[in-house]
Amino acid sequence: MDILRGIIEQGLTYSFLALGLYIAYSILDFPDLTVDGSFPLGAAVTVFAILRGVNPGLALVMSFLAGALAGSLTGLIHIKLKVEDLLAGLIMQTALWTINLKIAGKANVPIFNEATIFSTGLARLVPENLKDFDLIFVMIPFVLVMKIILDYFLKTKAGFILKACGDNESLVRTMAVDPGRVKICGLALSNGLVALSGAIVCQEQRFFEVSMGTGSMVMGLAAVVLGMKLLESLDFMKDTTKVLVGSILYKASIALAIALGFSANSMKLITAAIFLVILIAGRGKRKKVQNA
Repeated sequence: MDILRGIIEQGLTYSFLALGLYIAYSILDFPDLTVDGSFPLGAAVTVFAILRGVNPGLALVMSFLAGALAGSLTGLIHIKLKVEDLLAGLIMQTALWTINLKIAGKANVPIFNEATIFSTGLARLVPENLKDFDLIFVMIPFVLVMKIILDYFLKTKAGFILKACGDNESLVRTMAVDPGRVKICGLALSNGLVALSGAIVCQEQRFFEVSMGTGSMVMGLAAVVLGMKLLESLDFMKDTTKVLVGSILYKASIALAIALGFSANSMKLITAAIFLVILIAGRGKRKKVQNA
């Protein structure tokens, strides 16, 4: 039971990372390396705000805005300065390492004695006999609200233009819309969600560590690809739902690896291996469909 609870908790706390990567990778087709910097950026802003008495919920909003700004700058470097997408993200990721240190003040900052979203607000409504599940009770409404908002946005004209920008920029131009601006807005939304995930993880773990974003892109992509590939045949299920399920499935695969005897130090290697297997399996499935 404790293992299952841990899988769900981890899947929910990292779900916004997966949703952010879904926008960048699946919708915009943009290999955004900024993610490894914007994830700890959200944590750094959260620590900075909470230690100065800011409400932990408001700290999440500040983290989202900081991530959105970082994503916008990546987009500006790519669109306005004509830098390749991969290099634009790498430049921003490198810059964010120093920026995160400046915001947090040092490489490791604990907030063990500070209020978080898991000790205030909705968490206080959880009955005493269910306190072990307080993180789940807090995260489920939060995730559902964000999913509904994102689903609604993707159905609007702006959402359709965003999806079209990733598939066919020429089509966007025929609609008298600048695809560069659309891409910048999409990257802002993507990195805002990633930073929000970093802020949530920081409040859940109660500390900031400057390298906590290392491997975030691969981790998020693994969740996205896992959900999208395994649930590909379920047409009735929205892509955002598949991504959220993928986040939990990814954490379940990590828990399985630990149960099989792998050490915690092997997690990055396991993540890479899972990602590779998913990609190969998905490619094989596409070939079968094409040959049918």
